[in-house]
Amino acid sequence: MSDENGTLDTSAGPRPEPLRFFGTTWVDHTHGYTARRLGVAVGSLVAAAAACLVLRFAYEGLALADTGSFVTVLVVAMFAICSALAFRHTWDSFGKRPDPERHANLRGLLAIGFVGSLLAYFFRSLSEAPGEKLHRAEYEEALDRHRRRSTKRSGNPTKKKRRS
Repeated sequence: MSDENGTLDTSAGPRPEPLRFFGTTWVDHTHGYTARRLGVAVGSLVAAAAACLVLRFAYEGLALADTGSFVTVLVVAMFAICSALAFRHTWDSFGKRPDPERHANLRGLLAIGFVGSLLAYFFRSLSEAPGEKLHRAEYEEALDRHRRRSTKRSGNPTKKKRRS
């Protein structure tokens, strides 16, 4: 599927959509695909840990401000719920294209729950490139449509001789 230079030969059909951090290496799992997956997994886990550290500083800031236990519980619950919802939304978006309008409406929630999105990215990268399943299904469907369109017919069916 790729030539000796590592470029994907797509001149005969549809081109695969590149994935972030992976390009089109997800098609045939070449040119450092496994190393990239490992790097994405480690990177997203490190980013999630750093984000948790930042949230801990925010929590300590609330404790220093002596805002009371109600506000502290409310903030912790907000981050926990938003992270869970962001995890679910990100995880689901790996299997099907998210509705753009719904995604736009959830943008604030996803920003607050960024830790959940990072964790979803980490867990998905353990098994495949995040979004690979969706892109592979779409690419194979496009290849199938291309094959069906490009197959030649064997002449005009109205001019065929009928068997008697």
